[in-house]
Amino acid sequence: MYLNFYSYFTIHYTGIEPHVTLYHDDLPQALEDEYGGWLDRKIINDFTAYADVCFREFGDTVKFWSTINEPNMLALVNYGGGLVSHIHSSPPFEMVNCSKGTTSTEPYIVLHNMLLAHASTARLYKQNYKHKQNGSVGITCFAFWMVPYTSSEEDEMATQRAKDFLLGWVLHPLVFGDYPKVMRRIVGKRLPSFSEEESYLVKDSSNFLGVIHYRTSYTADLSSPSQGDFLSDMAASIIPIGNSTLVNIDVLPWGLEGVLEYIKQNYGNPPVYILENGRPTNHHSSLNDVGRVEYLHAYIAAVLNSVRNGSSTKGYFQWSFMDLFEFIDPNYTYGLYYVNFSDPELKRSPKTSALWYSCFLNGTTICLQELKNISVS
Repeated sequence: MYLNFYSYFTIHYTGIEPHVTLYHDDLPQALEDEYGGWLDRKIINDFTAYADVCFREFGDTVKFWSTINEPNMLALVNYGGGLVSHIHSSPPFEMVNCSKGTTSTEPYIVLHNMLLAHASTARLYKQNYKHKQNGSVGITCFAFWMVPYTSSEEDEMATQRAKDFLLGWVLHPLVFGDYPKVMRRIVGKRLPSFSEEESYLVKDSSNFLGVIHYRTSYTADLSSPSQGDFLSDMAASIIPIGNSTLVNIDVLPWGLEGVLEYIKQNYGNPPVYILENGRPTNHHSSLNDVGRVEYLHAYIAAVLNSVRNGSSTKGYFQWSFMDLFEFIDPNYTYGLYYVNFSDPELKRSPKTSALWYSCFLNGTTICLQELKNISVS
């Protein structure tokens, strides 16, 4: 297997500490062609073998390993609705260039195999590398925060159901060894089962939890008859708050506090690293991205509030250090540094957010009003 892992970096007083994600939606095509990739249990051994190479070659330098990036979103988006056109979908979610897939079962199978691959990898590290390298292995979860659209009992129940389907789908097995009861009841035999050995393997397999959070949404009851796919199984509609869209995210820092408090209260308050958080702007807009600064200022403050309230949050990562290709909409980027994609040398230029973030990391402050008057070039 080829080594293609995605790195996040956090700055410590002693330098730069790499935090490596082994899998970031970059499945080798050969495995997809050979046996269907994540749909087949063969990938558990292949992924573990790949991780073994990474631990052996880089474990003396890397102390933080995330196995799989946001498995809940990868399973849902790539297999549950055909929202990424080159993967799988089936009626009523057929998309352009999407000719295969069964949305009623595939998301559940894929995430199940991801959890088992993660747990197998974590066991390998614990048995063969932990005593020599003293690192940590975790997994990440894409974490919307969700609040009821109305005060009705139906919307309250839908909100909790959505939390179980979108968050508990990953977190429940890691803490309790099985999926949430509501998923077992609604999905039935379409939801894979853990053997007793697998349940023991998955439970407590993460030394930390990575959280990816950008947005908060309303949740409303969706009482239409189930069509046998993930979204209708969840029977909840996710509704943007205010002007929030995929590329226009409202500043709602209390949502991140909600996620961290929910994890603390319901999943044993594990060590948490916020591996992605940020706000997109049009790639060709002004370098004076004060809106991004306001977002980061508010959300980092929310992390501080959560820590003061007892959350075991240990680290925060802004997405991203520089502009890069964003598959949802390449015209919108998250970087602190502008990258000129038309330049053969990909020239980089600091944005206002880079100035603010640098000051923040160095323990100095610069107020938002000052930033609004700065000309960045």
